[in-house]
Amino acid sequence: MRRTARTTSAALTLTGALVVGGTATAGAVGEGPDYQGNEVITTSILSTYDEVVDFLHAQDAKQDAMELEVIGQTVKGRDIHLVKYVSDPENPTILYLAQQHGNEQLTTEAMLHVIKTLGSGQHARMLDDVNILFVPMFNADGAMGDVNFSIDHYLAKGERHLTRYNANEVDLNRDHVAKLEPETQALHENVLGAYDIDYMIDLHHQGTQSRVDGKLVSGSILYPTTPDVDPAVLEGSKRLGAVVYENVDSTGWGHLGKYVGGTANTIARNGVAAEYGISTLLFEMRGMSDHEWAGAILGQKSNGYLIRQTVVTLMSTAQAVADGSIETADTSFWDTLPEQG
Repeated sequence: MRRTARTTSAALTLTGALVVGGTATAGAVGEGPDYQGNEVITTSILSTYDEVVDFLHAQDAKQDAMELEVIGQTVKGRDIHLVKYVSDPENPTILYLAQQHGNEQLTTEAMLHVIKTLGSGQHARMLDDVNILFVPMFNADGAMGDVNFSIDHYLAKGERHLTRYNANEVDLNRDHVAKLEPETQALHENVLGAYDIDYMIDLHHQGTQSRVDGKLVSGSILYPTTPDVDPAVLEGSKRLGAVVYENVDSTGWGHLGKYVGGTANTIARNGVAAEYGISTLLFEMRGMSDHEWAGAILGQKSNGYLIRQTVVTLMSTAQAVADGSIETADTSFWDTLPEQG
């Protein structure tokens, strides 16, 4: 083991009702409505970049344990924020990365909820034993639709479109070797290369139609598949996945499959594990917030369970790293976890 404000969005109101409320999302998992062209998918309920920043500054002012750092700027000059809970450099450290793809935002909404929860005092003991890093909105230009190419053909309604790519029409999750974009450079220079990180979860959304055992999945997970990863790092990644699977798939509404992904180191899941020796896990939630293809967008009635699923993922893995139970997590489930199809 390596050592080393205000928001008008749905983020806190929605998670407050559905995460704390318990059963409101039960049963929604595979059958939350697809976009069929006959319902409005609106982006106006999602946090804007400015709302996220206001919220982070407000929480930074309230929380003694939290520190807010700007790690760089996007193509369009928006600050990229890192939220830090670092109580002891010798603690194991976990990094959560959201919105490499700007049209995959519900993981960000969940991250805001978790940040607020960590300031409540009930998790003070956990924060004594683990260092937690959050990048809540990595691709802010894509999230705001402020890009140098047309996305007028995207399907969501509301005050803005959201796109996968950064302002230069580059997929940031294919830039982890060349590191040509300012966002990727900031992450590698000022987070991955600056902190002694043991674990990372890269949070994404996928399309709506993937299935396991004939049922639509709520998401899928995968460890690094590059041949360049150290076996001990790979085992740590599989243990991280075991914690996620145990806590999400057992809810009754979570239904996970194994993601089918590539082996290139340009992908964060692979490249970060190979270059830095960090155990990484990809989590692809079901459905995107906006897209040019209807099959990628999930009706917003499903937002609640997707946000809740991310909250469960973040809190369970942070706790497992803090109490050391991740070291004994049973990885045998990977041998039988079906690939989604």
